[in-house]
Amino acid sequence: MLVRPPSGKKVLWQEMLRHELLSAIDQRAVVIVPVGSIEQHGPHCPQDVDISIPYYLAIRTADAIDDFPVVVAPPVTYGFTHYNMGEVGTISLGLDLFINILCDVSRSIWKNGFRRIIMLNGHGGNIAPNWVASVKLAEEDIWALAITYFNMAPVEMAAIAKADEGSIGHGGELETSLQLYLRDGLVDMNRAVKDEWRQKFSPEVQKYAQFPERRREMANGVMGDPFFASAEKGERLFNVYLDKLVALCREYHDSEEPRYMEFGSHCPQYPLHG
Repeated sequence: MLVRPPSGKKVLWQEMLRHELLSAIDQRAVVIVPVGSIEQHGPHCPQDVDISIPYYLAIRTADAIDDFPVVVAPPVTYGFTHYNMGEVGTISLGLDLFINILCDVSRSIWKNGFRRIIMLNGHGGNIAPNWVASVKLAEEDIWALAITYFNMAPVEMAAIAKADEGSIGHGGELETSLQLYLRDGLVDMNRAVKDEWRQKFSPEVQKYAQFPERRREMANGVMGDPFFASAEKGERLFNVYLDKLVALCREYHDSEEPRYMEFGSHCPQYPLHG
């Protein structure tokens, strides 16, 4: 999956020449690391849904901003998705390995001199590990924002969705809509199904009592109703995320980098007085 901006602008880290990266550092560039997974998304969607969306968002964001560089790092394609191993097509990393990969990628970007890093996640099972990686890095005075694209716009998602109550789902209404907008040739709606939840707890109890990520409890691995999906919904939703990510990059670029000891997170060493 190699996608370039519609304008032809060079934004991919791996395609840049040495002087271009050095110039980007001087211009306080924002570096976006797309983070996702390879896993089943029902019978109708491809396996790379959860990395494709943050990747496209990163590319389009870099294309939309001209007054400073936004660099798109090579994506962290594999994620933490052991609970989907019951469905063919899924490739999962171990939890510790996944966190370590996120940390090492961010450390490397930081050591190159970039001080504004966004780990842009597109997979539900990665949310907690992505945050843990950010916390581990902060302890080293390395700062990488951990965000998940579908957590940026809950109000807009609820307004656009007609069937899934604003949830991104899993091969359901909104996720399928995004795929129909971005890559309709990879979606086969003739194979789409709507699964029923096989819940262990009542909907009311599940609001506060859930198991950690596990194999999806649907017969065909679909959360939500893909029959309400459309490319038009996907375009509206993608543009909402895009606007929010552009706004974040602009504020991130304009702000000074945080420092761990800025507010006394480490005890200063004072000379002893008699």
